[in-house]
Amino acid sequence: MSRIGKLPISVPAGVAISVDNDNAVTVKGPKGSLTTQVDRDITVAIEDGVLTVTRPTEQKRHKAMHGLYRSLINNMVTGVSAGFEKKLELVGVGYKASLVGSTLELALGYSHNVYIALPGEVTATAVTDKGKNPIVTLNSIDNQLLGQVAAKIRSLRKVEPYKGKGVRFVGEIIRRKAGKTASK
Repeated sequence: MSRIGKLPISVPAGVAISVDNDNAVTVKGPKGSLTTQVDRDITVAIEDGVLTVTRPTEQKRHKAMHGLYRSLINNMVTGVSAGFEKKLELVGVGYKASLVGSTLELALGYSHNVYIALPGEVTATAVTDKGKNPIVTLNSIDNQLLGQVAAKIRSLRKVEPYKGKGVRFVGEIIRRKAGKTASK
């Protein structure tokens, strides 16, 4: 039983959803437009401003796709109406972030700066306040693309458990380890 798949999606005002004959769902809203291809076995129906996703059988494959496509369509509706945001914090001495056009320049303690070309759908801001760690804010209507870009930036300098230095999400809890002196 897919509990996620059974939940209906309420369509907010200003968002239009269309399903074509090939089962491609297009969601248009004030922030943009997103399209995804839904499996031919899954049925997407829109009635009275509520979208429902149904499956034909109780097969394991159909149950898995039921919840998956419901979540993907819900993320599309949320993205075109409100958008998504992820914040990354650079913790370490000398770590810096700056934005030049659509290229993010990061100083992460290596002998050279790291340059990341951001996709057109992702916008970024880099804020460095005195006495605080630099924060990179990523915004997009596509949740999957936003997560990929954030994960790529985070993988450039993973957080190490002894001093806590590295790139982390704001509010992320890092399990710290004791050093060699703790054993005595």
